Amino acid sequence: MKLSLSSAWNEAKAVIASESRLLASVALAFFVLPGIVLWATVPETAPDELPPPGPWVAVLIAILLVSLVGQVAIARMAMPPHISVGEAVQRGLRRLLPFFLAFLLWVVPMVIIGAILYSFAALNPASSPGIALAALILLCALTVLALFMVVRLILAAAVAAAEEGNAIDILKRSFELTRGNWWRLFAFIFLYGLSAAVLLKAIEWVLGILANVVLGGVGPMTIGGLVVTIIVELVSAAVSVTFFVIVARLYLQLAGREPAGAGVPRSGT
Repeated sequence: MKLSLSSAWNEAKAVIASESRLLASVALAFFVLPGIVLWATVPETAPDELPPPGPWVAVLIAILLVSLVGQVAIARMAMPPHISVGEAVQRGLRRLLPFFLAFLLWVVPMVIIGAILYSFAALNPASSPGIALAALILLCALTVLALFMVVRLILAAAVAAAEEGNAIDILKRSFELTRGNWWRLFAFIFLYGLSAAVLLKAIEWVLGILANVVLGGVGPMTIGGLVVTIIVELVSAAVSVTFFVIVARLYLQLAGREPAGAGVPRSGT
C-alpha cells in the first residue's frame, strides 16, 4: 500500500492537539524523568569517551525498558479504539517483553559484528593492509544494512501496541507493512531526525551559554546542568511523542485499519 506522509502528519497534529495533556503525562513519566535520572547517574568523562562500567549501566538498561513501555503506550494512545492513559501504560507493560526481544534480535548482532569489524579496521594498515581494508568495507556494508533495518522496522512500536504476537511476529509484521515504501519512510526518518537533531543541539548550545553566564556553569550535579538537562529533556520528549504518534498513524494507513483523514482518538483519563 502506498502511504501518505502528509496525511499521517496532519492526523498526528490532530491527535497531539486533542490529547496533549494526556500525552504529556506519559512523556514526563517515561522520557523526561528517566533522562534526568540518567544525567545524574552517568559519571563525567572526557569528550568522545565512554564512562567506565558501573551502576550507571544498570540504570541505562532500566531506562531503556521504561522508554520502550512509553513508546508502546504513546503509539496505542494515537490509535482507535479509545483507551485511557492507564490502559495504554498497561498495554506497554504487557508488550514490553516481546518488543524488547524484537529490539535485541536485530540490534545485538549488529553491535557485536560492528565491534569485531571495527577492531580489525583499526589495525595498523602497514602490518595488515588487506585485513584492515576488508574490515572497513564490511563495516560500511553493515552500516548500510543497519540503515535498511531501521527503516523497515520503524513500525515495530506501533505493531507491538496494536497487535499480539512474539518478537519474531513484530519484526515480520513491520517488514510486511513497510514493503514498497522504503524510500518514503527513509525520507521521513532522515528529515525528521535531522530537524530534531538541529533543534536539540541549538537549544542545548543556547541554554549552555545562558547557564554559564547566569548559573555559573553546566557541569555534573550543578544547578545550571540540571536546568539545561530538564529543558533539553522536555524538548526531546516532545520530539519523541510526535514521532511515535506519526508512526502510529503510518501504521494505521499501511495496515488498512483506518482510512486516511479519519478521526483521532479521545483516550480520556
